Amino acid sequence: MQLFKNFIYKWYPVLLAFVCLLYSVGLGLLGRTDEAIYTAHWPGTILLFALTIRQRRK
Repeated sequence: MQLFKNFIYKWYPVLLAFVCLLYSVGLGLLGRTDEAIYTAHWPGTILLFALTIRQRRK
């Protein structure tokens, strides 16, 4: 169980960004292109914020 917690703690930004990417692709496939373009920026922003926060923590 501790291994799973460590994995989630380390990789949660990547998992969250992947879910956001799937959401954006889903919107694009449904024909909602404006919403898909808007949400396409979320994964990069999540990863950049996570990187910045982790650098400031050390």
